[in-house]
Amino acid sequence: MHNENITARPIQKILFGSPGTGKSYKVREIATNSLGIKWHEQTKSLENTIKTVFHPEYTYADFVGKLLPQTIGSSVIYKFYQGHFLRALGLAYKHLVNNSNENVLLVIDELNRGNAAAIFGPIFQLLDRETDNWSTYDVNLSELEIVALLGSMGYDAQTTDKNIQVDGSNFDVFCKMTKMNLEMSNNQDGLRVLENLTSQRISIPRNLSIIATINTSDESIYYLDSAFKRRWDWEYVDVPGYGIEKIKDIAIEGRDEKWVSFVNKLNDFIKVNHHLIRRIEDKQIGVWFLKSEDNQVTKESIENKLMFYLWDSVFPRDRRPLEDLLSKVDKQSIKLITYSDFIALSDDFIDAIISCEWLTF
Repeated sequence: MHNENITARPIQKILFGSPGTGKSYKVREIATNSLGIKWHEQTKSLENTIKTVFHPEYTYADFVGKLLPQTIGSSVIYKFYQGHFLRALGLAYKHLVNNSNENVLLVIDELNRGNAAAIFGPIFQLLDRETDNWSTYDVNLSELEIVALLGSMGYDAQTTDKNIQVDGSNFDVFCKMTKMNLEMSNNQDGLRVLENLTSQRISIPRNLSIIATINTSDESIYYLDSAFKRRWDWEYVDVPGYGIEKIKDIAIEGRDEKWVSFVNKLNDFIKVNHHLIRRIEDKQIGVWFLKSEDNQVTKESIENKLMFYLWDSVFPRDRRPLEDLLSKVDKQSIKLITYSDFIALSDDFIDAIISCEWLTF
């Protein structure tokens, strides 16, 4: 009998869009509404969810698992540590074997900042799914990886000179007893998991979803090839962003202007200057670009993050749009040589965006 949390099909999706568009909030909504995964407000975390962030130094070993030295007294031993994928897979397998059938979610933030093809390695093959929502293919794991996977499932597993020990029993005895229990309960998914374990293979089960996010404004170090892209559903999160109702009352410090309105006007200013901006869609911002304090967005955060983003990423080669905007407010010619010149005029910049001075360019 399947738990009602199991969806018709697992989610395998990449959310992409400009920075601050609320992709993390979108992940939360998908998890709670489509996968039946609980959100814990006190800990600000999703149940049954493993999260990781890709970066240039992140590797297959971080994703699946790696052997690391551990000092105990005067001795050094080596211990295999589960990676984020193996932890998520083990949690999903555990729910199937226990017949709870709860959905599990693996979240990968900033997918394009790491070498995704190398990080996934052979796991890439598992992204293809059959009509039963399990992987079309399976891949082999080493004995150490299988032991780590069993650990992720909640078992006390370790290797010996002769075989694998699980909860104090030889691996074959453990498998035999587990199979009997699964057959008695007619747990077909659990039997499939056990078959994978006994043959030291893995496949992604129907209750494991993967959602990745991409900030399109980031200058990707690594290219996502078309074969990798085809394995995912893609959803664009447009500006000004997702979850606006949560921050609709946030204002600019010292002003009556609402932050959401300011972001919309700023994006219009960016679009007006599209002829000077490469990849205009990637350079706009969402309402979550800056965090509020005491129900307002501070001038300091605008100077230190927003204005720097405009200076460094939106208008890095041609400052004329910023100079023209400020010249319009100050009624004199403004020349911006350094970033300090720009933030020295932060009040004028904020007022110019609010008053839409740029519409008269």
